[in-house]
Amino acid sequence: MERENVDFSEEYCVMRKKIRAFIPKLPLAVGCLVLPLIATALGSNNTVKAQTSTTPKIAFVSFRDDNSGDIYLMNPNGSNLTRLTNDSVSESDPAWSPDGKQIAFSSNREGYSDIYVMDADGSNLTRLTNDPEYDIDPAWSPDGKRIAFTSGRNDSDRDNNSEIYVMKADGSNQTRLTNNPADDGDPVWSPDGKQIAFISSRDGNFEIYVMNANGSKLRNLTNNPTSDADPAWSPDGKQIAFMSQRTDNRDVYLMDADGSNLTQLTNNPADDDAPAWSSDGNQIAFVSFRDKNPEGSNFENYNPEIYVMDADGSNQTRLTNHPSTDYSPDWQPLTSKARR
Repeated sequence: MERENVDFSEEYCVMRKKIRAFIPKLPLAVGCLVLPLIATALGSNNTVKAQTSTTPKIAFVSFRDDNSGDIYLMNPNGSNLTRLTNDSVSESDPAWSPDGKQIAFSSNREGYSDIYVMDADGSNLTRLTNDPEYDIDPAWSPDGKRIAFTSGRNDSDRDNNSEIYVMKADGSNQTRLTNNPADDGDPVWSPDGKQIAFISSRDGNFEIYVMNANGSKLRNLTNNPTSDADPAWSPDGKQIAFMSQRTDNRDVYLMDADGSNLTQLTNNPADDDAPAWSSDGNQIAFVSFRDKNPEGSNFENYNPEIYVMDADGSNQTRLTNHPSTDYSPDWQPLTSKARR
């Protein structure tokens, strides 16, 4: 059946709202997105040296062991699955620190969604934010000193909109970067730490913007009548992978960091989104809805699975295979390639 090309179809939004149900006041349009955070290990002279490992890990969220969502690790070929969180609450948005030793994520374990950080083995859990509104989408700066995030806290008379904040990696000095009646979210740092890409609905639909790391000099990169989201900087800082609805469904695209040279990477009748680069820039993990579960899944006929492909869109390979939902991949940084 032909799908109507609209911003976030009703059935898709219902599924997304179930995924993000632990965020009670998240605006509908933002709640319809899987907002993966890409924390790269590449940056300026202050870039943190990443941990050395023979096998990188992909962090992701899965509903396979309960109906709330926990954070797991796996090898890039889908093997060696390890569960990091194990409780009855919802965890989401895993984001590796630049040195590959910690994972920031959002959790509603205290009744509302806040940002937490844990060691790569799931130990040493620390709460970074504590606000009655939702705090989600943590994204590390390349030097590991700051974390950008999306928040629904109200610093003005406006209600029910999301803004981008930044804080020190220990949770202190929480500072607002955007200030617009529309929704801003899904921040991701450029590898040199000078800019932050994010999504905004300030032009009537969700577009990908870029701003300086202090919130100045905002610029729309996509300028498309349908919605674009899920920005992910390439490790060399030259390209941004993202999800777009500019065809009849959601696919993964690639553009230069200035918004030029658009290339479609996936082209499937089902939805593909949430791209995440490997630290060497050779591969991109993403979420695909192309595999429907004949036995049903958490979200009726949808069965989101994690795939990987080469950076040119070739060799699309399924990594997870479970009747439950797997989503929000983030690739562990392994090598430091600071540019001078």
